[in-house]
Amino acid sequence: MTGDTAPGSLFVVSTPIGNMGDFSFRAVEVLKSVDAVLAEDTRHTRHLLDHYGIVTRSLAYHEHNEARMTPTIVARLLAGESFALVTDAGTPLISDPGSRLVRAAIDAGVPVVPVPGASALLAALVASGVELERFTFYGFLARAGAERGRTLDEITTVPHTAILYESPNRLAATLAELESRGNGDRIAVVAREMTKQFEETRRGTVSALRAYYDTQPPRGEVVLVLGSAQQVAPSEDRVRERVRALRASGMSARDTASAVAAELGVPKRVAYRMAQENVVEDSGE
Repeated sequence: MTGDTAPGSLFVVSTPIGNMGDFSFRAVEVLKSVDAVLAEDTRHTRHLLDHYGIVTRSLAYHEHNEARMTPTIVARLLAGESFALVTDAGTPLISDPGSRLVRAAIDAGVPVVPVPGASALLAALVASGVELERFTFYGFLARAGAERGRTLDEITTVPHTAILYESPNRLAATLAELESRGNGDRIAVVAREMTKQFEETRRGTVSALRAYYDTQPPRGEVVLVLGSAQQVAPSEDRVRERVRALRASGMSARDTASAVAAELGVPKRVAYRMAQENVVEDSGE
């Protein structure tokens, strides 16, 4: 810090993960007010800035230049400038660059201010129907080797919900590896393209989802949510019991299927088939 100059602030700003409407008024004002926006990809971020009429200049800050750029940015922060750190989509630092800069700013006494917003991790979690009181986020798994094996072994025994990011072309293989470790009956959810046009949340067991994605490779951004190691698929009798109860309350077969799928983590088509069977049973045919 030079003389009596107060340091600027480093704002960590979440950006939309797909839907451009998922951007707060506060985030827009912050990006308009700072001296520069630190962007993972300046061309990508320029589309966001232009959409909201933000003329603030952007500087490239990514994994290939963060070691070189960080001291310069911290020096400018200490001289009174303020910066906003953004990533291509979602919340910075979560499987994205930025941790080095945040730590350096804190060590230098620079205020670090979060501006929260969209996160694929949280969007997938709250839409999954899986227990969310406690969870562990694993980010992207190592592609191969001992580290990948150790992480998969840990996920296999973790006593609460596990969440990880996966590329679409490796999803089926990861599900197969989990299945081979005894996770076949474990509740799982694949959340794809959160907030985007082709958003999809597919629920089932690890084995059922592995079989599906073996023949139907997914596209786009993928989040895999796994119930705890103790959270396995309910028995067929349990599903039928719940279907009967909801049908007896007057709920339609379609609504019953949706409710049971969300509550018990079974495929909606299975719940709907049982709901239809229940209609036949009740009619005495």
